[in-house]
Amino acid sequence: MPIEQRGVDTIPDVERTSGPRDLVSILLGSNLCLGVIIFGWLPPSFGLGWWASVSSIVAGTLVGTVLTAPLALISLRTATNLSTSSGAQFGVRGRLVGSVVGLLLALGYTALTVWIGGDVMVGVLGRLFGLEADGVSYALVYGLLAAATVAGAVYGYKVLLTMSRVLAIGMTALLVLGVVAYAPHFTTSALPEAGGYLLGGFWPTWCLAAVAAGLSGPIAFITLLGDYTRYISPARHTNRRVLHATWLGLMLGLLVPQLFGTFTAYGAHAALDYAGPLVDASPTWYLVPLLLSASAGSVGNAGLMLYSMGLDLDAILPRASRARATYTVAVVATVCVFVGHYAWNAQSAMTSFVLLLTAIGTPWAVITLIGFARSRGRYDADALQVFNRRSRGGIYWYKAGWNVPATVSWAIGAGVGLLAVSLPSYEGPLLHLTGGVDCSFLLSGLVGGVAYLLLAPRGAVVPEETAAEPVPAESGA
Repeated sequence: MPIEQRGVDTIPDVERTSGPRDLVSILLGSNLCLGVIIFGWLPPSFGLGWWASVSSIVAGTLVGTVLTAPLALISLRTATNLSTSSGAQFGVRGRLVGSVVGLLLALGYTALTVWIGGDVMVGVLGRLFGLEADGVSYALVYGLLAAATVAGAVYGYKVLLTMSRVLAIGMTALLVLGVVAYAPHFTTSALPEAGGYLLGGFWPTWCLAAVAAGLSGPIAFITLLGDYTRYISPARHTNRRVLHATWLGLMLGLLVPQLFGTFTAYGAHAALDYAGPLVDASPTWYLVPLLLSASAGSVGNAGLMLYSMGLDLDAILPRASRARATYTVAVVATVCVFVGHYAWNAQSAMTSFVLLLTAIGTPWAVITLIGFARSRGRYDADALQVFNRRSRGGIYWYKAGWNVPATVSWAIGAGVGLLAVSLPSYEGPLLHLTGGVDCSFLLSGLVGGVAYLLLAPRGAVVPEETAAEPVPAESGA
């Protein structure tokens, strides 16, 4: 299969051969991995019981999916990725806000997936073959996972789609076996090793779990959904079908692995760590399936994340090819894996990462969706590519390529979110306004959206309001 040549340029309709089923396959198959499963471990590690953990994950995922899924319709219309599409609201240069947010999201989740997958692989290989859990072993396993991930990401969308179709079936079977494997020691009681509620009370801790384990899943896709729907043609598939497929793919792709993670956390009594107890509690007959889950699942998920990172870096540096951008971000992600293994506490690192990225990503998503509604889904796909062609002009040029009201609104929303966040090592000064409950994503999205409506009250620029044609930057226009 040839390497994909498309970066963030507009996909011609003749090449847009995917459909809603492919969207479900890629959202389900790519997420049945330990990098997503481990988020189901967070609520038990916070001191919640089984039913409280399940309800927090389901509630957070439902809310996040309602917010995130409509973003899939934007790239259905623009035929390019979401960060580039956001140029309609932020300007053809201001869309760099979305590229940076997407790059950070994908970087963190790629590193996390390789990190947890590698840790489980080393543990399983230790039980099966006596492999020493030393620096050399971890380096080799991380390196192998990273290399396989890069290969899939560089080959591109079609290879990743084929991989996701296989993983959707294979990983589901492995998870079913996992339920049987860990069922004998399952308990619904809170794990005493967790030391009680992390935030001192039930509701603050439940809300933290709803955001960190539930909401964070859909929010991770705010810039990724367009990577897949840009290959779906609006001439052959309606908005409703694509939106329904996105809802179904996100709900299944996130709830199935995360609830499996919650189940195995109680079955393995994994309160303070997940990878070690998961391997130790596994019956011998499940070690090989667990090894397959840790390796194949991690490659599938990290491959998609790395693919998205390559697109976002390609959007930031138009002169770089998608393949070269993918290799570059792969090196950065691998470094983050090693730093995470040796320097970070898993629970603290994961919680801090998802809460911070949720706080800064939510207002971007809200502003982009407001623009979609205002423009009634109409975009000038050619004008969105001005920055990639290193040109000037077009209806999304605004002020030197930046829509200042949208950018300022995002910054205000993100700032409020960061001031209202509750991390294991930091509490924002606005927390007292919400009774100590982390509502940073709600506040950041609400403030960012309201600010955009007030600062840009005239609505979005639509293609009918044709501005000057883009002119080459070299001409000095």
